[in-house]
Amino acid sequence: MRRRILNYLLERRAKGRLHFALIDPDKVSPKEAGEIARTAAQAGSDAILVGGSLGVLEAETEAVAREAKKSGLPVILFPGALTNAARSADAVLFMHLLNSDDPYYTSVAPVQGAMLVLKLGIEPIPTSYIIIGYGGAAGFIARARIIPYEKPELIAAHALAGAMLGSKIIYLEAGSGAPRPIPPEAVALSKRLLAKAGFDCEALIAVGGGIRTPEAASALAEAGADILVTGTIVEENPEALHDIISAFKASIPGETG
Repeated sequence: MRRRILNYLLERRAKGRLHFALIDPDKVSPKEAGEIARTAAQAGSDAILVGGSLGVLEAETEAVAREAKKSGLPVILFPGALTNAARSADAVLFMHLLNSDDPYYTSVAPVQGAMLVLKLGIEPIPTSYIIIGYGGAAGFIARARIIPYEKPELIAAHALAGAMLGSKIIYLEAGSGAPRPIPPEAVALSKRLLAKAGFDCEALIAVGGGIRTPEAASALAEAGADILVTGTIVEENPEALHDIISAFKASIPGETG
């Protein structure tokens, strides 16, 4: 199995924290996606995620991915459905939604997705997806048993399970448009459990949803997050990306929670 993009991410993480800019093909045109991707690259992003939870056609995903690649950054699919597919993408977050009550998302979709990824010829990156707090459209559509913000021990236990299942990215998701991000103490506890089990160098913690300020980004970095994912701010105010990315990458990890 190819690991070119995963190795790229691991090599960059060895030098510092990472930022992914998320682009939803249902919300922006291919031209706008290309402009956002170029802005993200200039602001210090390390990769572009492409995907959405509602109303995304395969042709739209392909067109957005193609334009985003012109930024020079790797394009990674973030599939909310099987239609979030594109041959021009470099890789896909091959996701296992750990806290869904719907067997479609825990077993059927990954099986269908596996054959699709093989046909597309893109690199799968094993990813555990955990929906927390607000949840947004992803939580509603996927019938997630959403973990409360106030239960960091449950969030950390899910993260540990994801690492033990072999995931290379543990994605803690508050949902698009979330009123607040994942609590830093949940990230810190997740990192401690992964380290205790010996997975701290094998599984990267990604955090997304509700991150709108440099202060929020810095707090997550200090808690130990490896990857910051921003989507709404990318669409609404891409010029603010630079400050958020700089704060995330400049902060020094410490004890939180």
